[in-house]
Amino acid sequence: MAATDNQFADYPISPAANRGGLKAGQSRVGLLMLLPAALAFAAIILYPFLQALGLSLFQYTVEMMSPRWNGLGNFSKLLSDPAVWGSFATTAIYVTLTTTGTLVLGLGWALLMNQSFRGRAVLRSLSLLPWVLPSTVSAFIWGWIFNSRYGVLNALLMQMELIDYPQAWLSTPQGAMLAVVLTKIWLSIPLFMAFFLAGLQNVDREQIDAARVDGAGNWAVLRDHILPHLRPVLIIVVVLGVIGNLQQFDTIYALTGGGPVRATAVLSVEVYRRAFEQWDIGTASAIGVLWVATLLPPAFLYLRMLIKGNN
Repeated sequence: MAATDNQFADYPISPAANRGGLKAGQSRVGLLMLLPAALAFAAIILYPFLQALGLSLFQYTVEMMSPRWNGLGNFSKLLSDPAVWGSFATTAIYVTLTTTGTLVLGLGWALLMNQSFRGRAVLRSLSLLPWVLPSTVSAFIWGWIFNSRYGVLNALLMQMELIDYPQAWLSTPQGAMLAVVLTKIWLSIPLFMAFFLAGLQNVDREQIDAARVDGAGNWAVLRDHILPHLRPVLIIVVVLGVIGNLQQFDTIYALTGGGPVRATAVLSVEVYRRAFEQWDIGTASAIGVLWVATLLPPAFLYLRMLIKGNN
């Protein structure tokens, strides 16, 4: 036994093992591999945010040679501005409608794609098309659909005799909101469908078949057997949907520009207008900080669930 123990005496011991063992060495390698991502995060996200946070405390317009200290003046001005409160309300309406609509339609489409039928693989692949298209391209497509002169929607409704003359959908607050909501729902359905399809793979088919033998209908099976299994997926999808919809800018600006009459001016559009149309960098930065504050609760909830799931 002594000879067996001594045969490894001449092998060198790594410095990592001397300083804390193999796990310590693995931790250092892991941190080293995370370094490029951390540097990219600091350069692309953290530094601009800290710069915007600093500018939000200054009065700074394009006519000024240098920023002027304003403290919390920008925030107090914004919180007394009806236009900003209107942007918050518009954002809440937009996020609620898009998240709810995508959740319902994404789940329904996933349930359909989970069935066995001829051509299912092709239809699944085509279902991802809105996701891979650039969002501005999707906005132009939906702008063509809602166009008042040659739009497909007007032509279809007139052919069905539901309307007597073409409607200027994008020129009314309700029509513009409907257009941006449908565009975002169309873009997000493939992502939600992918999450739900992954969750449906873990549903026990024998349990569902037994419920159907006992006389349970489709709604009862969905309510009592499928949705309870999908609860973790539902929560993650809703949180990610809220975060993504709170950040939406390109499709809204390309489709309506935030109009008409500020009907679709969500917080992202408001930041753009203040910064690049009114050239008020300080106020735009303050709105951006308030915008980030609205993102923190769902982001914190998502990270908490992620950490809890890994543990």
